[in-house]
Amino acid sequence: MRNGIINLDTPRGLEFDFTSDKFMGWLWKTGEYITIGMIGSLNESQGNLSKLFNKILDKGYGIKVPSPFPKMEQILIKKGFKQTYEYWKEVGKNIEIWVKEVAK
Repeated sequence: MRNGIINLDTPRGLEFDFTSDKFMGWLWKTGEYITIGMIGSLNESQGNLSKLFNKILDKGYGIKVPSPFPKMEQILIKKGFKQTYEYWKEVGKNIEIWVKEVAK
């Protein structure tokens, strides 16, 4: 898969079951990672976010979530994500990134 945006309901989005009946927002692929951009679940507590994480990991990609809101941060902690910091040239500073690597 090429790098760049992954929109809802597109062939790239469908690879991860990233559809507009479950989510709003976008994903972004960079190298071996899928970044969870600003997304929202349309049906909270239905397991759709967990399924999205699993689809991404099952396809061999790690997951990155930049500067999550507190509710998302709690989910990431429960799912075993690790807090890191990366320099983002787009904003000119280090930002908080939560990362989940592919199991090896």
